[in-house]
Amino acid sequence: MIKKKNKKSYTSVYALGQYISMSTHKARRVIDQIRGRSYEEALMILELMPYRGCYPIFKLVYSAAANASHNKGFKETNLVISKAEVNQGNTVKKLKPRARGRSYPIKRSTCHITIVLEDISFYEQYKEYDEYFMYLKKPGSSNENKNLTCYDTYSSGGLWDKK
Repeated sequence: MIKKKNKKSYTSVYALGQYISMSTHKARRVIDQIRGRSYEEALMILELMPYRGCYPIFKLVYSAAANASHNKGFKETNLVISKAEVNQGNTVKKLKPRARGRSYPIKRSTCHITIVLEDISFYEQYKEYDEYFMYLKKPGSSNENKNLTCYDTYSSGGLWDKK
């Protein structure tokens, strides 16, 4: 079986943090603020937010940018957070002793955080082609009233006359 390589694998770099002792809800509250932003803007947001979950996410974003500059040679000014997700990890269960010989369960939740950075300079090379493809009709788009005409129909045999 032959595996196909994605074009995104050439332009994207990721960092994965596993078993971070934080609730997934608290991590998602922070992750939703930085998803889709540039690398430098995300670092400023994470430094100024008052939540405890910002520090491990800050370290992950910084680590992903270090991976991008060291492994692939990307510039940090061209990086954008294309994907940021939080998944639930294992729950650490402990027993705390209580009065009269009883025990009280303590559940410490963990989470796995994935940060994917993408280099946008690759797409800026092909910016001139966007103007051409912008006029093409896409299914479900609002440009249904635009007429697309092909000026090469006579030579291609697509248009013929009945006599």
